[in-house]
Amino acid sequence: MHYLLLYDVVEDYVARRGPLREAHLALARRAVARGELLLGGALADPVDGAVLLFQSPSPAVAEAFAEQDPYVTNGLVTHWRVRQWTTVVGLDPAHPLP
Repeated sequence: MHYLLLYDVVEDYVARRGPLREAHLALARRAVARGELLLGGALADPVDGAVLLFQSPSPAVAEAFAEQDPYVTNGLVTHWRVRQWTTVVGLDPAHPLP
């Protein structure tokens, strides 16, 4: 299954993320190495959120990521949520259509 981790961030997110960025990216790289995190990044123009795409049997993996993320624990993320994404086309959809 695919899950989207959606972040809403503070207005000055870009200015404030610097000291936390390496720890955030290390967490993300570990999730990539485990095959859980497929893609992630900030939304642009304006930078008012971020989206991370997870592949796992349940939303627990994405939820655990958010709970450990330095951006979340240090208040740069004002709200986060996990949504199941029913993927049907593309490189590796969870529910491919014929």
